[in-house]
Amino acid sequence: MPRPDARAVHRRYLALLALRWLPVGLLMPVFVLLPLSRGLTLTQIGFVFAAQGLVVLVLELPTGGLADSIGRRPVLLIASVVSLASLSLFYLAQTAEMFVLAMVLQGIHRALDSGPLEAWYVDETLATAPGTHMERGLSAGTTVLSLAIAGGALLSGGLVALDPFPSVETLALPVLVAMILVVVYTAAIVLLMHEARLARDARALVASVRAVPTVIRDGLGMLRASQVLMALVAVELFWGFSISAFESLFPVRLSEVVGSGDQAAALMGPVGSAAWFASAAGAALIVAVSRRIGVARSATVLRIVQGMTVIAMGLLAGPIGIVTAYLACYVAHGASNPMHTTLLHREVDGPHRTTVLSMNSMVGQPAGAIGAIVLASIADGFSVSTAMVVGGIVCALAAPLYLPARRAELARAAAPGTAVEAGDQPERREP
Repeated sequence: MPRPDARAVHRRYLALLALRWLPVGLLMPVFVLLPLSRGLTLTQIGFVFAAQGLVVLVLELPTGGLADSIGRRPVLLIASVVSLASLSLFYLAQTAEMFVLAMVLQGIHRALDSGPLEAWYVDETLATAPGTHMERGLSAGTTVLSLAIAGGALLSGGLVALDPFPSVETLALPVLVAMILVVVYTAAIVLLMHEARLARDARALVASVRAVPTVIRDGLGMLRASQVLMALVAVELFWGFSISAFESLFPVRLSEVVGSGDQAAALMGPVGSAAWFASAAGAALIVAVSRRIGVARSATVLRIVQGMTVIAMGLLAGPIGIVTAYLACYVAHGASNPMHTTLLHREVDGPHRTTVLSMNSMVGQPAGAIGAIVLASIADGFSVSTAMVVGGIVCALAAPLYLPARRAELARAAAPGTAVEAGDQPERREP
């Protein structure tokens, strides 16, 4: 199969992203409410979700090295199969132990899935069009990802509100539809991903697997040698801890306000959809902003803004106030992702790209596990509002960690003979 050109790679990347994240949108409105409806407490749900983060902590680097070694396509195919098994168990689970097992499988899936598609896109694009400004493509990817989640959340809310299949538990129906979409995504990986360096026989495969420790060691060496990379990965500690505040606790906060779990799940469809449309808008608009003030400064401001919106969700009264804050949070969420990943990609070369992305995720996932436990415990012991305020404060505390990237950005722009990328310009006196 001939290698597709940069435009074809871009189109395939966006299509695969849409199919990858549409099931996530379906799950988001019910992911907390379904276990609650089956008798779990918020603290138990915190431990359930923590299982995913702990598994990612163990497997993230080995799976990232595996993707850099044997290829991104086969690792994504394995990830999809594991995802289907996880969703099947989540659909059937009735006890905390079953939900934990489902999230262990989800952790394996997340470890395998974290990074290979984006790394494939960046490497294939730079191979066919060297010098491409990747923040534009990554921002487009975040826009499509957000729109896919928005569409999935809207569909999920419609399924819960209409309840078209009385024989299926209302809150479980979106999980069933998500399973079908994972099968579609798996087929799309087979059809759309070109990868010239796949291991083609058993001997090559064994050699690739044996190379995983070397790839990991080299990636860790890059992290230790770069203050910028170290600080960027450390951002994920704070952001990962805080993510439960607006992903997991918001549906519970909404159910407190409206007084019904089913009504909150139905509302979370259009509200979640609107949030991810807001995220798409943030991702689309941030490129123009970052050209004026810089990618790193944009990332700094966005972490502070996002933290403030999470605090507002906890403090504001009434559904209109908390929904408005939720939408603003997702504008910042969508805008910050391409800024953060652009800064990461500037510091790493192709052979270690997935490994570095995996290190970034490796930190974020266990931090999310700790955050899920701590914030859920605060919600049970004090209030959901208090937990959200704590999460917002922690999110904003990540902002100063972008300062090394900002200094590197200014140094790169000032270096003689260096081509200036979008986002590298100093202020006019730049995802």
